[in-house]
Amino acid sequence: MGGTAHGGGDGSAVAVSELDLALVNALQLRPRASWSELAPLLGVTASTLARRWERLCGTGLAWVYAVPGREFTRSRCTAFVLLRCEPGARSGLVERLSAYTEAATIEVTAPGTADLFLDVLAPDLNSLGRFVTETLDRLPGITSVACLFATSLYVEGSRWRLRSLDPAQLSALGNSASTAADQVRTLDLDTVDRALIDPLVRDGRLSLAELAERTGTSPATVRRRLRRLTDAGVLAFRCDVAAPLAGHPVPVTLLAQTPARDMGAVHRTLAALPECRLVAGVTGPANVLATLWVHDMADIQRRETALCSRLPTLTITDRIVGLHTVKRMGHLLDAEGLRTGVQPISPW
Repeated sequence: MGGTAHGGGDGSAVAVSELDLALVNALQLRPRASWSELAPLLGVTASTLARRWERLCGTGLAWVYAVPGREFTRSRCTAFVLLRCEPGARSGLVERLSAYTEAATIEVTAPGTADLFLDVLAPDLNSLGRFVTETLDRLPGITSVACLFATSLYVEGSRWRLRSLDPAQLSALGNSASTAADQVRTLDLDTVDRALIDPLVRDGRLSLAELAERTGTSPATVRRRLRRLTDAGVLAFRCDVAAPLAGHPVPVTLLAQTPARDMGAVHRTLAALPECRLVAGVTGPANVLATLWVHDMADIQRRETALCSRLPTLTITDRIVGLHTVKRMGHLLDAEGLRTGVQPISPW
């Protein structure tokens, strides 16, 4: 499909080819795969892929980074926070909130239920509680704070795909995430583990040699440590994309109620949707939170109607439309959705 996306921060347009889209899709499946591994599948040389990726990263259209793995939801804390702000205070609050490592994702939303929507990550309940009740409560300009604690995380952003590869390419690449998910266990992180995680949160494709130099270890030690962290579900890798590369989707977060007995069917149905980015069980009047990247505003109603038809016990209680994602899992985005920098998360 190819096309043009904006990039570079100077308003210049960047041509995006079918190869660029296929490369990003491949990295969504195998974020740390070497160029030599991907080259035969994509029909080009390793050096061509390296140049293409450097260009995509340099223009803020795509990036790879480390995120908390499946183990995080079992032993640590996630909350979705809805903030209301005084008139004219939102832009100043966004800048202040972006500096907090606990605020992993920040979205400016259409006025309604909230003015700002945050995904907050913390190592434990006490830390999360202090951030919500002390840090957020004391920020000038905030008029109300609503907090939905995640009780289960069924789908997260690394599952979302561009769908640019053909079936044969998809089969050849596979998806290594399922192997790690089956082996989730709690690990005590030492100084070497933490020294590895920090640079990978910024750039998930750093080589073993680069990581060894930064941690004062050997490439073999780095490989062994990374395998241990990913197999245990402590760490995962994600290839993310800017809005122009994804076709400028409209992010909408649905809050819904369903009987506990039907949660399994609800999360499986939502997870099967190509536009699904997130599905979580949450506390509060609504017990389901799902974020979809839909084509346009009209698609919100169409998707809601289809969901309620398939899931008769599901009642959607609210819809939060995202206007601008300011920060996504620690990566800062401009008004066009292009990555401009990093404010690393550190919830481990």
